[in-house]
Amino acid sequence: MSLVIIKYNAGNIQSVLYALERIGMQAIVTDNVQQIQSANKVIFPGVGEASTAMAYLKERGLDAVIKNLQQPVLGICLGMQLMCTHSEENDTDCLGIFEERVKKFIDNSSGNGNKVPQIGWNNIYNLKTGLFKDIPENAYCYFVHGYYAALGQHTIAATDYIQPYSSALQKDNFYGVQFHPEKSATVGEQIIKNFIEL
Repeated sequence: MSLVIIKYNAGNIQSVLYALERIGMQAIVTDNVQQIQSANKVIFPGVGEASTAMAYLKERGLDAVIKNLQQPVLGICLGMQLMCTHSEENDTDCLGIFEERVKKFIDNSSGNGNKVPQIGWNNIYNLKTGLFKDIPENAYCYFVHGYYAALGQHTIAATDYIQPYSSALQKDNFYGVQFHPEKSATVGEQIIKNFIEL
């Protein structure tokens, strides 16, 4: 089993590596096209800003590489958002794998305490596909984000914060999660295991 984490200017690569080590898995962190294409599984993590991340991917030709991968791919947080068609964060055209568009949360903290960005634990529900095998409905995961993908045809998990949105997406061999499985305790570890077993 060869597992690759796509190397780009994303901030959570080390914590993803630690999470994999905890379940006995090793991964290579690389931006090498051949290594990415030949891996059994690919993780596309991300903490950062959409336009600079897309610029980095395009400079290295990784945007085309990611879109054409045939093996299971898991986008995390910004990684999932970059797999959508467009992000309102600096008006960024993204990879277009999922048809969903990424929008900015409207801060209404004066009304109900929902501040932007969302930081902390929240539950996921309407769980679909093998990515959520053995995960109970309304399990809690850890989120840090100010932008969200709307509910759509590719939604495989939903979360409510200011409004319902996609906390996970799937199309063909591509999966994305808005939360951080690497920081979501035993639930997150199970989701990572499920991805590796897909």
